[in-house]
Amino acid sequence: MSFNISLSGLNAAQKDLNTTSNNIANVNTIGFKESRAEFADVYNNSLFTNSKTNVGAGVATAQIAQQFHQGALSFTNNALDLAINGNGFFVTNSELGGQDFSYTRAGAFKLNDSNFMVDSQGNYLMALPVNADGSVQSVSLSTTKPVQIPQTAGQPAATSDINMSMNLPANDVEMNPANFDPTDPTTYNTATSVTIYDSLGEPHIQTTYFVKPTGGSLNNNNQWVCFTTVDNQPVDIWDVAGGAKDSGQWGQDTNGDGVADVTNNAVGASGQTGFVMSFDDVGGYIGSDPALIQTQALGLDDPSSTTPGDGAGVIGPGADGSQRLTLKFNNPTQYAAPFEVTELSQDGATVGRLTNVEVTAEGLINATYSNGTQQALGKVALARFSNEQGLTQIGNTSWKQSNDSGEPLVGEPNVGAFGSIRSAALEQSNVDLTTELVDLISAQRNFQANSRALDVSNQLSQNILQIR
Repeated sequence: MSFNISLSGLNAAQKDLNTTSNNIANVNTIGFKESRAEFADVYNNSLFTNSKTNVGAGVATAQIAQQFHQGALSFTNNALDLAINGNGFFVTNSELGGQDFSYTRAGAFKLNDSNFMVDSQGNYLMALPVNADGSVQSVSLSTTKPVQIPQTAGQPAATSDINMSMNLPANDVEMNPANFDPTDPTTYNTATSVTIYDSLGEPHIQTTYFVKPTGGSLNNNNQWVCFTTVDNQPVDIWDVAGGAKDSGQWGQDTNGDGVADVTNNAVGASGQTGFVMSFDDVGGYIGSDPALIQTQALGLDDPSSTTPGDGAGVIGPGADGSQRLTLKFNNPTQYAAPFEVTELSQDGATVGRLTNVEVTAEGLINATYSNGTQQALGKVALARFSNEQGLTQIGNTSWKQSNDSGEPLVGEPNVGAFGSIRSAALEQSNVDLTTELVDLISAQRNFQANSRALDVSNQLSQNILQIR
């Protein structure tokens, strides 16, 4: 009996040594979770056994329990290195479109030859689908998809709207809009420019010029005339509400009443149509907010007219010649302050190259491109389990669900019980090397003690056999 007890003690000590050695061996393994050998005594009993005098039958290994407490974070310079600060596991899949999910805390991800985010074993990182604004479409394991980072920003988009907000100086010098010439800076007061794009993604420079006119008869001369060019070529503009080009010259008396007419349009030296902006005596804009101004077609022909060659002709062949620009002046003012542009943006885009990948604490993966666009690619999916210690180890610091672990619960990072994501960081092994070395000495002593007990049992048996 004592032989079996000592042998069980040796086996338990050996199991403890193996577990401790494995922990020590993986002290530098990213995402590794230490294990602990748990033992239980063996006690044989029956109906007629005297429990007061019965001796136990040794020790048995009850469980090699995994310990899922947080490991320390190590920071890197790679934005694709991810660490979970809190509860949860990354979800990975061994194949595109498959259901072979595995779970890991090791976030050393990289791009494969198809620009998918994968781990060192080639497993795909799974993410929750998101809308354009980054909000999650669905929180379910079945709807997760691999993260692919496009190298380009997709199709070009022609500019249709230009948003601008500015202050025009009330005390600026007055000029005659009929003399406006975009090549002569002395014929206008100020100007501002923005890059726009045609339907092929070709960039063009759109410039808006402002002239404080003389000879007006409305609101104590609180008017400004704006003109526009694209690539330094004149482009006619007019009030969207008016819907048509007015050929009347600024300052002309077209109705013979002896007063210069002030219309929604003015014409420059080259016959280019401009737009008249009027302000009240406290600098506020008179008209709709925003002021909507539309250009003629940028191609050779204006599709709204049957007259050939009446477009601006600033877009080359192959692009959409019917492209128009709508200038939206948001709350323009005329104060006794210098000219200032507080907003200037446009909605077009060209094809861009990938310049940066960012992962937020909420797990949102954003790709930034050289054309200034930003694309939300997905949100890192995290999974948690009712019983983490019931997960089945499959190696490579990965686990699979089992009957003991329960079904995975998938959610968004930094929501509820799920941890947050730290980009450019990795979770180190949670092994405490000092503790493991002490455990190693303890396991060694246990092994020696059980070996000694086995030796003593052997000596006692020898003595009994030598009795004559």
